[in-house]
Amino acid sequence: MVQSADFTEEILPDGTSALRFSGSLSIANIDGIDARLRSLSQRISRVDISAIDHIDTVGAWLVYRTARDHDAAIVGADKDAQKLISTIGKVDDREAVSPPSGSRFLALIGEVGAAVIEAVRTFAEFIGFIGQIVKACFQLLLHPRRFRWNAVIQHFDMVGVRALGIVGLMSFLIGIVIAQQGAVQLRQFGAEVFTVNLVGRLTLRELGVLMTAIMVAGRSGSAFAAQIGTMKITEEIDAMRTIGVVPTEALVIPRMLATVIMMPLLGIYASIVAIIGGGLLCWIALDIPPATFVQRIREVTPITDFYVGMVKAPVFGAIIALTGCFQGMRVQGNSEEVGLKTTAAVVQAIFLVIVLDAFFAVFFSSIGWN
Repeated sequence: MVQSADFTEEILPDGTSALRFSGSLSIANIDGIDARLRSLSQRISRVDISAIDHIDTVGAWLVYRTARDHDAAIVGADKDAQKLISTIGKVDDREAVSPPSGSRFLALIGEVGAAVIEAVRTFAEFIGFIGQIVKACFQLLLHPRRFRWNAVIQHFDMVGVRALGIVGLMSFLIGIVIAQQGAVQLRQFGAEVFTVNLVGRLTLRELGVLMTAIMVAGRSGSAFAAQIGTMKITEEIDAMRTIGVVPTEALVIPRMLATVIMMPLLGIYASIVAIIGGGLLCWIALDIPPATFVQRIREVTPITDFYVGMVKAPVFGAIIALTGCFQGMRVQGNSEEVGLKTTAAVVQAIFLVIVLDAFFAVFFSSIGWN
């Protein structure tokens, strides 16, 4: 029968104490010893473990910690116990951290240079990825039976149908915010009626599609990167190549097509819900009846605003899908890469969407679609 670990305290002539451990000093037999050791107030000068039957890593840590805290000597240890306690003691070793050498300015320049090189490399890889997609599209046109309609329909559900709730809630609240803030500012000039103009034009032309694109980038773009990245880690993509399936055709094209088709539909849905939210606030805060609000929307919102939103939506969808799939394909090494590339996919997609939105704003203004 294994004897439970225990220790006794002996007062030495110099006024210090000596601890004598006995029994099996292992994790299964040290109940209560840790608390008792921590409660010792007498200075300990010696820790004797000659009477122990067995010691494991936890027991060695207790012995080492007690000796370290009281600056005591460990005696009675056999060869194996000495080796184990010595190894445990290395946990406390601290290597001196040398201050960074060289100029901080040069270090900053080096970091900026490395970031620029990485950005150029990523851009070159992205262009190559677009080339692969173009090639895959031509291959599918030549061999239409290879196109995966089931995958496209599945992604319709994931990108579009399952996003209706969050996109609708976000758009409804945005419509309320636009109307409320616009009414507060326009009231100073007695022009609250122009809140309807603000809600209609800003929603259809800009925020309806833009906020939907940002939401889809955070929701579906990240999912694309995580799904494809996990497939890279588990070598499923290599297996697809082995059996003759082109990963770009099977994984990227269905996701991109689904996102391109669903983005205009989500944009229309988001714009309508945002207008409903703005109309509700105008009804409550400005006493503008719904019928008057709808009639005013039709009068002050040109059809070109709707066209602008519908032109931007599929482009945003293509960018989101391309970025998510591209970052997923770049995953390599370990599962940590999946998280890093997923984050990069969301950040890059949102950045590119905002840049493209600014470009479209300038372009449509220059052709007279104001």
